[in-house]
Amino acid sequence: MAMTFDPFSELDRLASGLLQARTAPRVMPVDLYRDQDRYVLNADLPGVDPGSVDVDVDGQLLTIRAQRTAGAVEGAKWLAQERPAGSYLRQFSIGEGVDSSGISASYDNGVLSVIIPVSEKAKPRKIEVQSQSASADGPKTLTS
Repeated sequence: MAMTFDPFSELDRLASGLLQARTAPRVMPVDLYRDQDRYVLNADLPGVDPGSVDVDVDGQLLTIRAQRTAGAVEGAKWLAQERPAGSYLRQFSIGEGVDSSGISASYDNGVLSVIIPVSEKAKPRKIEVQSQSASADGPKTLTS
């Protein structure tokens, strides 16, 4: 198997490996958007065992934890090993306008989806405007 060698990319990889502790949490890219009466958070967690994914809410703090173990191949001579293994951690402040008891999560094809419903009191609503100039006899009209 032929591999190309780029000395600058190897230096970048080496420097990032030295600057990052092996036990430091890995990057967990997320998309977060509002869809009508709920927020949807999608987090990329490729290769993570679904049993290691933990989502919890403590007050206004949503925490996502996951663990990815490195592939162990007995007697193999590694030519490249760039897929990160270790722990993933992200925390989000969810504010007071969400229904924390209704939060749900699912994991499919390496993507964790967390559905965060908006609370009833935080949903937009129409406010009726009352007129103070109307009398008990009915609306007033102006004549000139």
